[in-house]
Amino acid sequence: MQRITPFLWFDNQAEEAAHFYVSIFRNAKILDIRRYTEAGPAPAGTVMTASFSLDGQEFVALNGGPQYQFTPAISFYVDCESQEEVDRLWNALLDGGQPVQCGWITDKYGVSWQIVPSVLNELMQNASPEQALRVTEALFKMVKIDVAGLQKAYAG
Repeated sequence: MQRITPFLWFDNQAEEAAHFYVSIFRNAKILDIRRYTEAGPAPAGTVMTASFSLDGQEFVALNGGPQYQFTPAISFYVDCESQEEVDRLWNALLDGGQPVQCGWITDKYGVSWQIVPSVLNELMQNASPEQALRVTEALFKMVKIDVAGLQKAYAG
């Protein structure tokens, strides 16, 4: 296990969510499913945790009950190589979820994701103040990020 692992608290959808995320990312797998014992607090045999890996990043999903909910205060930033990858991940994570703005999605479990093409960082690193302003203004008008729209704003 890596030194720092995101630990996601679900009511009772940990295994379902783990399988959902693993189905979306190409380099992903379920690592382990652990079940509650007679010691509880959930019924013996029900899923306690589902460990999974997405592109080499390990996560643990816990069925901890309804006490806590996800908020956008924590999100997972996904650096995408192309518009095709943005589109694929966006559409998959949007299934049952809600689009937000600037590449953000809240998925059907309430987890927030940022689906961002790497070209955005490349444009901003090399931008003049005027170009950075145009790219930022274009970005703020987008829900799903459009690479061609960012490049057009950069070019002026």
